[in-house]
Amino acid sequence: MSETGERAESGALGHLRIADFSRILAGPLATMVMGDLGADVVKVEQPGVGDDTRSWGPPWWEVDGQPTSTYYLGLNRNKRSIALDLGDPADLEMARRLCLDADVVVDNFRVGTMEHFGLDRVSLVEDRPDLITCSITGFGSTGDGASLAGYDFLVQAMSGLMAITGEADGEPMKVGAAVVDKLAGLYAAVAILAAVEERRETGLGQHVEVSLMGAALAGLLNVGSAHVTTGADPGRHGNRHPSIVPYQSYRASDGQVVIAAASPVLWQRLCEVLDRLDLAVDTRFVDNAARLQNADALEAEIESVLAPGTVAEWTGRLRAAGIPAGPINSVREAFATAEDLGLDPVWVMGDGTDSFRSVGSPIRMSATPPGISRPPPANDEHGHEIRSEISEI
Repeated sequence: MSETGERAESGALGHLRIADFSRILAGPLATMVMGDLGADVVKVEQPGVGDDTRSWGPPWWEVDGQPTSTYYLGLNRNKRSIALDLGDPADLEMARRLCLDADVVVDNFRVGTMEHFGLDRVSLVEDRPDLITCSITGFGSTGDGASLAGYDFLVQAMSGLMAITGEADGEPMKVGAAVVDKLAGLYAAVAILAAVEERRETGLGQHVEVSLMGAALAGLLNVGSAHVTTGADPGRHGNRHPSIVPYQSYRASDGQVVIAAASPVLWQRLCEVLDRLDLAVDTRFVDNAARLQNADALEAEIESVLAPGTVAEWTGRLRAAGIPAGPINSVREAFATAEDLGLDPVWVMGDGTDSFRSVGSPIRMSATPPGISRPPPANDEHGHEIRSEISEI
């Protein structure tokens, strides 16, 4: 096997073992990302119950004859599972030994839980000074928010994300997917890998913490920057952009087409494709600031031109001119589009009725690409195997 082949087989993180005490979404996403990249992720679960999301259905998918929620399946591939009762002294000792054998310990318990069981870095550092620990919290671990439970929907509400989502004259709305949990999980994975790299230089570990609230505020991006810079309190804009026009959905004969003409060059091209060069010199639309001020009037002008044509026709014409444009897809249509574009959005493991299908990683790496080597485990599926490994330490 070539050097590249060997590297690909072990994965970029094949040298790391992760003791994963997290459950639900943010933590399991962080560890799944690292598992996709080759890390040995040992998922610690409650005996008989397991990760909360195992029961969060429908929809369900049968795994080894047992109905399992697709929620759980989407976040736990490339992991091994061991069931440990941390209230049982023997199992707690097994958990401690697992932590001491790992490179990284991840949890998203309520603040103080890992300390209570002696599984935090402070409790383990004497035996493993190079251990890296990561806690994902709702609202931090040191202030008044330390006692508060954090869930994605709650934090979407409290972070201002819902206040900027939805129609301008409508009710605040949550984003349809758990984006705060996802942001926190990705921030956690990045921070863990930064700590691993720093350990290469110092030989020492450290504690990493990411809060859902902090991740959500960082995820406000330009909207958050507008507030902290100017003191503005942004509201909702529907499908419009607060700073760029045209950058929204417009009605055609059979649906809506999204147009993102986010530069002077693209604006000029759009006017040409619409055969409305008069718009380019109209004082109401002559630059982005003017278009922003007169967005309603511009929307009416653009939609009057789009009205006779279909979304597909306009998408084709706009793309041919180099203008970013596309339909508003359903989830089914989105996966079909990604497949047509060659993005390989679905990973399949196995054949026939026993195959496991999963949303693929968006990461591409030339020598050590991510992949799927294990389907999501049943609760304690690898308990005997992992206990044997720990006993040999």
